[in-house]
Amino acid sequence: MLFARRRAEFNRRYVNPVVEPLAGYVPLWSAVDHVGRKSGKQYRTPVTAFPTTDGVAVLLPYGADTDWVRNLQTSGSGRVQIDGRSLLVAEPRVVPLGEALSVVKGPWRHVLRIAPVESALLLTRSS
Repeated sequence: MLFARRRAEFNRRYVNPVVEPLAGYVPLWSAVDHVGRKSGKQYRTPVTAFPTTDGVAVLLPYGADTDWVRNLQTSGSGRVQIDGRSLLVAEPRVVPLGEALSVVKGPWRHVLRIAPVESALLLTRSS
C-alpha cells in the first residue's frame, strides 16, 4: 500500500529535518546520499533500510517513482548511512518486498513481513 502524497510532503517538510541528524545511527533510521540527476546537487534522504547479505534493502513506502530512487538509478551508485557505518552502494534494483525479504539479515526479516509496502530497493555494497 502506498502512502498518500500529502503525507509524503508532510514528512519531507517536517519529519525529515528532525530525523535526518539521527539517520544512520538509530535502528531503522538510515540515510541515502545521492546526486540530483538534473541539478548535480548532493542530497541526503532519510529512509528505512535493513542490512542484507551483500548490501542493504530500503523500503519504498511511496513507491519507486521518487526523486531519490530515480537519482540512484540514473547514477548507478550512492552512499547509505546505516548502523553507524557509511557504505558505498551500487546496482540499485527495485524488487517486490518478498524478494527483498529473502536477503534481509537476522530478525528484521520477520518484522518486514508485516510492513505496509509493496516494494524495496536493493543496493549492493561496492568498494
